Amino acid sequence: MVVTEVRLGPGDIDGCVVLSAAAGWNQNAADWRLMLEQGEGWGLQLRDGTLVASTLVIPYGSFAWVSMVLVLPGHRRKGHASRLLRVALAALARANLTPVLDATAAGREVYRQEGFRDAWGFKRFVVQRRAQQPESSRVRGLRETDWPWILALDRAAFGGNRGPLLRSLASRLPAAALVVEGEGFLLGRDGREATQLGPLVAASAAAAQSLFKTALAQAWGPLYLDIADHAVLPPEGLAEQRSFTRMVHGAAPAPGDRSKVFLVGGPELG
Repeated sequence: MVVTEVRLGPGDIDGCVVLSAAAGWNQNAADWRLMLEQGEGWGLQLRDGTLVASTLVIPYGSFAWVSMVLVLPGHRRKGHASRLLRVALAALARANLTPVLDATAAGREVYRQEGFRDAWGFKRFVVQRRAQQPESSRVRGLRETDWPWILALDRAAFGGNRGPLLRSLASRLPAAALVVEGEGFLLGRDGREATQLGPLVAASAAAAQSLFKTALAQAWGPLYLDIADHAVLPPEGLAEQRSFTRMVHGAAPAPGDRSKVFLVGGPELG
């Protein structure tokens, strides 16, 4: 079956959503639009225009996020994912950007074979029902004047500049945009299956717990929480869904300071 390599753009978003839904992932059209605006993507199409595979990269300064390595179920085990991954890696090599990604347990060994190595891990928890959490008086909504310290804290924690992405998330789900002034912030977004809370970045565990508990006190529907393995957050009412491993290509160290990362923004965003 003949497939053609294409660059992904706004006109491909419907096909991209079909790909991620077929994999049981949470991305919706707004997620794909955001990722394509912030980065670039490649796909494989059939003659009839059906998108059967995808890969995206999002640059964050000296490194870039590799994500959405997807293949439609009926077209797997044909080398499509490896082909597009190598296209992405070649593009990042030309740009002198270190590839970083968050791998599922199933994809981890595949990425190791392509030169990635483990850095640290996190787990996705699903919250359907939860006990009422006490809100913290330290927590308030994000204000425009908070952005300078938020971006400085995030750069230290994440290791790169993702200011445009964070601003987009804050405007997309304002109710989840919370801060402990000067110490930590939380953002979120709607998803196809559940609301995703994260990233949660904080200078201390106390600030992170205040943000976490206040967010859980709100009347959300189903929640996805990607909790870093090193984070100390209340586990009550959380059901583990899957694990992820942050991986870095080559010998470069993992960017940022993971001790400040409590919730990941999702494996597709970092």
